[in-house]
Amino acid sequence: MAAEHHHTPGRFLDGYAEILADAAATGRRLTRDELDSRRALGAKAAAAGHGWRALVGEHLATARAAWPSTASPDDVLPLVEQAMDAFADGYERAQRLVIRQEEAARREFIDDLLHGRGDAGHLAARAERFGLRLSRLHAVAVAEGPVKYDETDPVPRRVEDALFGRFENRRILFTTKNGRMVCIAPGDQEDVLTHFAKQAHAGTDGGQVAIGRPRNGAVGIGHSYEEALNALDVAQRMGFGDPVLHAADLLVFPVLARDRQALLDLVRSTLSPLEQARGGARPLLDTLNAYFDSGCVAAETARRLTLSVRALTYRLDRIHTLTGVNPADPTQRYTLQTATIGARLLNWPTRPL
Repeated sequence: MAAEHHHTPGRFLDGYAEILADAAATGRRLTRDELDSRRALGAKAAAAGHGWRALVGEHLATARAAWPSTASPDDVLPLVEQAMDAFADGYERAQRLVIRQEEAARREFIDDLLHGRGDAGHLAARAERFGLRLSRLHAVAVAEGPVKYDETDPVPRRVEDALFGRFENRRILFTTKNGRMVCIAPGDQEDVLTHFAKQAHAGTDGGQVAIGRPRNGAVGIGHSYEEALNALDVAQRMGFGDPVLHAADLLVFPVLARDRQALLDLVRSTLSPLEQARGGARPLLDTLNAYFDSGCVAAETARRLTLSVRALTYRLDRIHTLTGVNPADPTQRYTLQTATIGARLLNWPTRPL
């Protein structure tokens, strides 16, 4: 303790001994100005980064040294309590401010990193402060649950505890963004993102997790994050229920959606005739989705749709008649399947083309 006292700057106890001696001698309590001076010094001590234990020890040592020989504990201890309480108030307020500033800086860094804003060199320097080395490959995983989360909610806190409890010494970053949980990890450490996915899926009672491809540098992290978000969007549009999605497995969908006008033309020219069917396009489009998802196996498709094979065959024939494309013909199937995927990406026919 003596060593800690030695390293605590005396200016944070400026006037403390004199205040105690005078107040104890006259039997008065500390004045408002005296208490305010203690609060101000407490705030300065916190801002300077001094530990609370050393500061308390220094105050107690000073109180013992300044203790009037004629004063009783009942005269001095209430004054020490008053002074320490005011000092602690200033110290805690300053610490809360520092925490808020740190959190704001962390949030700003995460936003800049995920959205590719700011100078790459400056981002790299800031990243070291938060445990990332941007010279390495990194991958981003994004978890989405039934509700939106922020970092104070129980689910993200449990996931974070489980993640860092197992990978305490890894250079990883966990946060929440737009109601989703986000984990950034070195690209060669798949076990980290796998564990995150497992914990997030369990913690959200069946939510989905998407993992972007490993990318290099700050810009690469932003791209990996966007890939994960796109994978979640594709899964929602396509009805994929897998608990963990890998962006690398879904690259065809962004390619299809990249030229929106071409996709609109394909869906319109190929599938719009289905709207002439009784009941509209939806039943026949659902039939095509089930047919292609079943590997074009009629019996499995009928089972999924709770139809007889005969009823399914009628629907496929009806699709052939309306569109002029035979879904059972391998040479014609690709165009129809691509248009069907496009319809799901465009949310047609729920949303008009």
